[in-house]
Amino acid sequence: MTSIKRTCILLTMLLATGCATSGGGDFMGDTRITTRVKTAIYNEPELKVMAIHVATEDGVVKLSGTVKTRAERTKAIQVARKVEGVKMVKNDLSVEQ
Repeated sequence: MTSIKRTCILLTMLLATGCATSGGGDFMGDTRITTRVKTAIYNEPELKVMAIHVATEDGVVKLSGTVKTRAERTKAIQVARKVEGVKMVKNDLSVEQ
């Protein structure tokens, strides 16, 4: 059951990446990067948040949304930077207060 749920979530994330880019770069490459970053964040045990939004344009990943702690924000940035194809990470994550 857990495997089915995980597959459904990942499929939903993949389908949602159709709006992942706004420019004229490599759309499929950016979509792939967005999906990989979302998956990496989802699979990171230290990040139990679903409020991180990911967008990619020309290999530049933008993280936005809200996290609970500065440590979660730092970890999300680190995870995104490690994904293949990511050139740079822009941090627009805010920490709950």
